[in-house]
Amino acid sequence: MKGYIVDATYKILNNKAKVLLFGRSDSGEAFLTINSYQPYFYIKETSLKKAKKFASFEFKKTELKNFKDKKVVKILTDTPKELTTLKANFEEEEIETYEADLSFPRKFLIDHKINSLIEVNGDYELQEDIRIYKEPEIKPSTKEIKLKVMSVDIETDPKAKEIFSIAIVQDKFEKVLIVSDKKLKKAESFEDEEDLLERFFEIINEEDPDIITGWNFIDFDLKVIRERCKKLKVRFALGKGGADAKLIIRPGYFETSKVIAQGRQIIDLLNWIRDTTKLENYKLETVAQHFLKEGKLKDVPYSQMEEILKKDPQKIVNYNLQDAKITLEILEKSKVLELFQKKSTITGLLISQVKGSIASLDSLYLKKLHDRNYVAPSATYSNKEQRIMGGYVMDSKPGIYENIIVLDFKSLYPSLMRTFNIDPLMFGKKGIKAPNGATFSKEKGILPEVLEELWEIREDFRKKKDEQGRYAIKILMNSFFGVMASPSCRFFNLKLANSITAFAQFFIKKTAEMVEAKGYKIIYSDTDSIFVIAGKNPEKIGKKIEKEINKEITNFIKKEYKIKSHLELEFEKTFTQFLMPKLRGSSKGAKKRYAGLVKGKLDITGLEAVRKDWTPLAKKFQIGLLLQIFKKKDPTIYITKFNQDLLNKKYDDLLVYKKSLRKPLEEYLVNTPHKKAALKLIEAKGKIESNVIRYIITKDGPEPIEAIKHEIDYEHYQKKQLKPIADSILTFFNTDFDRITKNKNQKTLFNF
Repeated sequence: MKGYIVDATYKILNNKAKVLLFGRSDSGEAFLTINSYQPYFYIKETSLKKAKKFASFEFKKTELKNFKDKKVVKILTDTPKELTTLKANFEEEEIETYEADLSFPRKFLIDHKINSLIEVNGDYELQEDIRIYKEPEIKPSTKEIKLKVMSVDIETDPKAKEIFSIAIVQDKFEKVLIVSDKKLKKAESFEDEEDLLERFFEIINEEDPDIITGWNFIDFDLKVIRERCKKLKVRFALGKGGADAKLIIRPGYFETSKVIAQGRQIIDLLNWIRDTTKLENYKLETVAQHFLKEGKLKDVPYSQMEEILKKDPQKIVNYNLQDAKITLEILEKSKVLELFQKKSTITGLLISQVKGSIASLDSLYLKKLHDRNYVAPSATYSNKEQRIMGGYVMDSKPGIYENIIVLDFKSLYPSLMRTFNIDPLMFGKKGIKAPNGATFSKEKGILPEVLEELWEIREDFRKKKDEQGRYAIKILMNSFFGVMASPSCRFFNLKLANSITAFAQFFIKKTAEMVEAKGYKIIYSDTDSIFVIAGKNPEKIGKKIEKEINKEITNFIKKEYKIKSHLELEFEKTFTQFLMPKLRGSSKGAKKRYAGLVKGKLDITGLEAVRKDWTPLAKKFQIGLLLQIFKKKDPTIYITKFNQDLLNKKYDDLLVYKKSLRKPLEEYLVNTPHKKAALKLIEAKGKIESNVIRYIITKDGPEPIEAIKHEIDYEHYQKKQLKPIADSILTFFNTDFDRITKNKNQKTLFNF
């Protein structure tokens, strides 16, 4: 039997640990494997004598070593709890431990080299439609499995103190459970809420989903369901086989709530979309319009919900069901399930855990580390205040240009890790010396090996035109640099991490030198790319530079380091028109801020039009102004008219600032505009419903859009939103916003 691991946990039976793997088979059946597995970690062999003074324990000698080539012994316990206690005792006595922090089920999967896809061989019993395998043989598989996904949505009274209905959608199953005395289409009616909840958990057990999802699902729907279950003494039985679930609510905007339900994954689709898609807001209506080009049914006002429930409950059924169906449609259209499932099968993490970059590296790295007879240190948080070195960013040469070509290194940091064997195990050994002094052995490291395999998988995805797979690999590979610079990572090593940026700085500068030696002028370079004035025939020149520089870099690395290069410079695009602005109040060029035309379309980086902290007014103004310049039109009339339209109130719907609260209001030491607006919102409405504060600047300062009491301060928008944008361009023509808008006699700005 081949299948996908939905959930991994453990139980203690007769004081012995058993690992439980719940999943879905290739035939669509649910399965559970139960395997004996003894918890363990390692300590240095030289620490054994000291350790015995403080505790009694089982141990085994091994041929394994730590990164300093010191032998380690295996410390074994009967249960994970005993292991945790022993680890704490050892560390209190300053006895260093190895791999003692890994969760018990994850260590089991790492040891068996299983990445979510599993092959199970052995006899099984069938209990409640679940195949149960006891002590089966298990090994990795590659067969992809389709999961069963259920969408749930609830409707409540205005205070969310009573559940009126619950909509459930899974494959062809569509039903609304509702408190009503009427017979309704696509619904089951109940006398009271208690019976409704009992039936809800019954359906979950019958339909047996692998994933249960919804919109704002955990912090609202499941929170309300759990509270009503407590009140009505109904078990919160979301787990497989009717097992009780645990809801962990993390209040505030800065942590994520979660649900632990045996054998299932509880996913809030809102969080997945927020992690993968940039939108103005994350209301279900907004997201539905983005992905489906259609919204929800017309809202049923909460204030009228109870009245509608009595008079027209079918309306609530239809509305409730539509929300649950839309959630599944968004899941399908956005392809986020495909993305997260791909990451799960690549890393071996559960689908709810794949956002964890550190855990992903652990899972991939440790499998290979043990094959080389090494063990990793336990993860310990370090509070060292050293800073990671940034990428090289050249001072730009401001101006308005034609035919600028951009060449960039494909996956620069992962390519450097592969080329120069940057790896925790190989660190500190002779062979390759980085510009920051870090050294690495030439014996192939584990991280370069992992990256090479991921590269091959990505290439396979490319051939299959699997964009979600390619994207999953890209995110994963690019995360490794940041992981090793994180104090929470067991491989935390700033010198190692800085060796990557040191090599990156060296090669972007070296590339610029090589290009300039060919007679071309570079106006900017940024971490992994260079911007070159190409003149006529930019496409031909771009391809020529790409080919020649790749050959030169390959030869340079072969000559200097005696190794093979994996760096690849790519001709990315041509800006037929290009603007590199100056720093405000300076003659120096800006960094990471530019715009241009690529194949006739605006391509903007870092400017106000693509930044969240500027208003829609600024964005509209800048886009229009850039197009005037790039199309070689005199912008004087455009600027004058836009300014006048603002004063004539034509753009009042574009004046809203949006800024997120990143901490509680009382922790803000400075009285920022969005804090002022938030305080006024609380004064007017009694509460804040979102961490995103939307406000307008009035004659009385910032006011939330929900409670505007004063006239709009148009002068503020002229000075703070239009003028800075206009002046950043007009400086190249020796004029400014004030001169154009206040000088009625100025008819033209320049002649092309």
